[in-house]
Amino acid sequence: MNVPKELKYTESHEWIRLDGDDIVTVGVTDYAQNEMTELVYVELPDVGGQFSAKDEIAVVESVKSASDIYAPVSGEVVEVNAAVADDAATVNNSPFDEGWLFKLKLTNPSELQHLMAADDYLDKIS
Repeated sequence: MNVPKELKYTESHEWIRLDGDDIVTVGVTDYAQNEMTELVYVELPDVGGQFSAKDEIAVVESVKSASDIYAPVSGEVVEVNAAVADDAATVNNSPFDEGWLFKLKLTNPSELQHLMAADDYLDKIS
């Protein structure tokens, strides 16, 4: 299972990458996309939307089920990845690169401290 060391992780299988001082990129982990199998639909949040940590923010649907995606931290949506809305399989094929879901501008950067390091996430899914 691919669990990049430079990322942070949530209990609900989202990954988070800090891009600068107050912007994070969010996606679903390799483990999560593998468990869901073939993704067929992604519903992304609206740019400008404000979310608190653990709010439902997006939905991914596979041939097996639908899963809510939760905001890992509080913030404002500043960008969404339209490519995954057009082709949900991008998440399966490249969950950490082309398959990212959205970017948030942090409103409470201290929330990053509550996310799991790669080793902790790997322990959780092993």
